Amino acid sequence: MTTETANLTIEDDNWVAAACTLPTVEQPLRRQEFDDLFATDVLDVIEESATRTRFSLRPDAQAASRAAALAVKETGCCSFFDFDLAIAGGKVTLSIGTAPAHQEVLAALTTRAKTRTGDPA
Repeated sequence: MTTETANLTIEDDNWVAAACTLPTVEQPLRRQEFDDLFATDVLDVIEESATRTRFSLRPDAQAASRAAALAVKETGCCSFFDFDLAIAGGKVTLSIGTAPAHQEVLAALTTRAKTRTGDPA
């Protein structure tokens, strides 16, 4: 597992931060949960800053429920992330933020989301 974030890539599944307390054996399952959310429910990925990314989700209850459940689980092991789920005006968004010390972990997650959604950027 990578202990520093300077060399994180999406091709290498070791982008999980050293600060993550999820047992190593469970990390591939959590990555798959994120991959499934990105591929199934995420419509757009917006990098608001180096420390915050917003995901536009399909506007339905199942997408919101999956995103909320994943956010709750993730805060249990990666407390350096903060999650905001917003439902308003017929839109559902999930924002993920972090402190500057973990911005490269967020950048790797954002890049992974873009590849799973087919976003060319």
